[in-house]
Amino acid sequence: MDCYKNELAGVLVSESEIKEICRRLGEQITKDYEGKSPIIVGVLKGSVVFMADLIRNISCDCDIDFMSVSSYNGAQSSGTVTFKMDLDRDITDRHIIIAEDILDTGITLSKIKEVLLHRNAASVKICAFLNKPANRKANITADYVGKVIPDEFVIGYGLDYNEKYRNLPFVGILSPKVYTDK
Repeated sequence: MDCYKNELAGVLVSESEIKEICRRLGEQITKDYEGKSPIIVGVLKGSVVFMADLIRNISCDCDIDFMSVSSYNGAQSSGTVTFKMDLDRDITDRHIIIAEDILDTGITLSKIKEVLLHRNAASVKICAFLNKPANRKANITADYVGKVIPDEFVIGYGLDYNEKYRNLPFVGILSPKVYTDK
């Protein structure tokens, strides 16, 4: 992706590491949900790439659904969670696994989990591709974690900055010159 090379400060998670993370998480979920049929809920838009790779590594029966939720404006979390699109089904007594690209402040995932539990889900677990604990503002943890990362602005593999960079096949660190005042 040469067109972005001047905007990247480095690669944090390589393509091969991403494949290994998805394999490991898929195997663990398969083991934990044997005999059950969980619904894997993707949080749009960032989780799409990760969720596609994750579900291809899950060998037990599962359904998928999506929610669109936002709490970011550019590089900053607004602190306000807005539901833009909801699930298509009743989740009463169903096991839910939220597939998320990154657990950062935790504000969005905390609200989503609260809403799903209020809808009488049998259980709600979180599968976060990336976990960035340095910015945590909500009291929430992921049940499945792909990789713990430092406090860097990351893009690629579904993660974006103003809808750009999602198509990178790796997770890169965005150069601060892109999102700070010059």
